Amino acid sequence: MKKNIIFAFAMASLLLMTSCDKKKQTDTIITKKQVPQKIDPTPHVIGDYNQSRSVEWVGATYQIVVNRKADSSLPVVDDGSGVKYYDNRIEVKVVRQDGSEFFHRSFTKSDFSRFVEPGYNANSVLLGVVFDKAEGDALYFAASVGSPDKLSDEYIPMIVTLTRMGDLSIKKGALFDNDNAPAENDDDGV
Repeated sequence: MKKNIIFAFAMASLLLMTSCDKKKQTDTIITKKQVPQKIDPTPHVIGDYNQSRSVEWVGATYQIVVNRKADSSLPVVDDGSGVKYYDNRIEVKVVRQDGSEFFHRSFTKSDFSRFVEPGYNANSVLLGVVFDKAEGDALYFAASVGSPDKLSDEYIPMIVTLTRMGDLSIKKGALFDNDNAPAENDDDGV
């Protein structure tokens, strides 16, 4: 009997010690308070770009010059998250060997807006117009309107064609550089 009492006492002590070691559970969750990120109200600049290269085309050498600059006279663009950007103006010149200009035009996003949905157009900028190739009697340029955020890969590609007669046309291009991909929405002139 003495063994039973000692055994019962030992078990009670063990239960008492075990229940004292348990931590009380609560429904309190501790987290860090989210601090709202301050957005710089000053519009950002994507970055200026200059391209100049000599091209053999229709039996002569031409210099193709492309300059992209942020233009504060254009409407400021909000990327959708509150960050503001200046839109770009891109100047394209095709210069003959004697220094005379065959072609000179300044492009803005409005030149490409018919290929861009209005909601996307409001939050995008003219990203670029770059020389692609000289083929036959035409010069081809790749153009794009898209998100001003450098980390984004969102853009709408277009193809700008300049003929030897000075005619300019713009059409929507394929998202990938693929010669077999069909172009969409031909536009015969600008």
